[in-house]
Amino acid sequence: MNDDAPQDQDRTDPRTTEDGSLSRRTVLRTTAGTVGAASAGLGLGALGSGPAAAAERAPADDPLYVPARKGATMAGVRFDRRSTVRVGIVGLGNRGGSMIDLYLAVEGVQVVAVCDPVKDKAERAAAKVTAAGQPAPAVYTKGEHDYENLCARGDIDFIHVATPWDVHFEMAKTAMLHGKHVGVECPVALRLDQLWELVDLSERTRRHCMQLENCCYGRNEMRVLRMAHAGLFGDLLHGAGAYNHDLRGLMFDPDYYEGPWRRLWHTRLRGDLYPNHGFGPVANYMDVNRGDRAVSITSVGSPSLGLAAYRKEHMSAGDPSWKETYIESDRTISLVQTAKGRVIRLEHDVSTPHPYSRINSLGGTKGVFEDYPERIYLEPDHSNDEWADFGAYADWDHWLWKEHANPPGGHGGMDYMMVFRLMQCVRLGLAPDFDVYDAATWTAPVPLSHLSIKAKGAPQPIPDFTRGEWKKARSGMDSVRPAG
Repeated sequence: MNDDAPQDQDRTDPRTTEDGSLSRRTVLRTTAGTVGAASAGLGLGALGSGPAAAAERAPADDPLYVPARKGATMAGVRFDRRSTVRVGIVGLGNRGGSMIDLYLAVEGVQVVAVCDPVKDKAERAAAKVTAAGQPAPAVYTKGEHDYENLCARGDIDFIHVATPWDVHFEMAKTAMLHGKHVGVECPVALRLDQLWELVDLSERTRRHCMQLENCCYGRNEMRVLRMAHAGLFGDLLHGAGAYNHDLRGLMFDPDYYEGPWRRLWHTRLRGDLYPNHGFGPVANYMDVNRGDRAVSITSVGSPSLGLAAYRKEHMSAGDPSWKETYIESDRTISLVQTAKGRVIRLEHDVSTPHPYSRINSLGGTKGVFEDYPERIYLEPDHSNDEWADFGAYADWDHWLWKEHANPPGGHGGMDYMMVFRLMQCVRLGLAPDFDVYDAATWTAPVPLSHLSIKAKGAPQPIPDFTRGEWKKARSGMDSVRPAG
């Protein structure tokens, strides 16, 4: 899935949250009160969907466990070239309902199927397809599992999953088992065993499973990426990323989400629920999984007071939210150490009042960049310890931003850049800019920060999802413009 606010915001909310329509399964199975009471005393292994299907299953909360490889690596594996990419979209609320416009804006892409148990949402999406001059897509609206029928179709190359978090894993798994490449909104899964199973399935089925991290395609992020790889920051030392976004109003809005699924996660986990927006770009700067790797995470969390305070001020006494007990830290701060000794700071805070920030910082032996607001200090260009204008480095923009200076869509164009580039890779038979190993690594802080906070900040090892492939340098986000 991804995030939460009107799509017209620029340099603020990185992506609106995906639809909450599928969340009714969770809401019907458990009340908010029982979720809060039961989850507070359980280990992470009690959370999530049913048992993994893999024969050799990783323990749900053991970061030291590394299952034996069952297939070949997916690092650098190219898509099969397609003249037309046939896409299916699952989840058509806030996020999926807007992303469909971007697929329709890319040449050589056909939306052939859409799925959402809320019929009106699916029909609105289908109408967008025909309005764009494409044949009417197949529509799947018959219950919570109709996505399985979409995945079973023989005329789909890529499936975009834009649903609530608790079903991301099962949908990604189903897509790959039916021979489809799949992209999933953040986070791709919520447990370590699920992350390992997605890695194994990608390797066994030879299908890519990607975290659709649009923030990696932001203009500033891609400019910093190119500058870092060109050595302008010197030897890289530290970076920081975050998702600090006041979501209190949206999480308590009965009309924004279909059900309280997003808020209920604050009754289940204490750690960083949404690390991907901050972690992904910094990991790219540092070539994590491409010459370096994240090896451990240490997390601490503040008291959990913000949502309860907001509820007390804004919600009536009979509101169902009064049955909920919030345990998720209002602000989590994590330190990730890499194999090369670099440090990445991650933050998460959606429960207290503050301006939006993803921090997006990078420092090295020659200087530092910080975002929100954007500013830079590099030697020998700058002196006197005074911040300089980042706009002066516009020549370092990635080729995507040079060719698409005014892209359509929300969030300043990063959503379109992600879709355009992904579809370009499929059409031309290129390897994707990021893969299942990046998806697992960028999402691992969800369960591991929870474990670290429960252990009073004790470091937790981050699994090597690449099983040693990280030692080999390879291309990633800093791509060369293809000839085709």
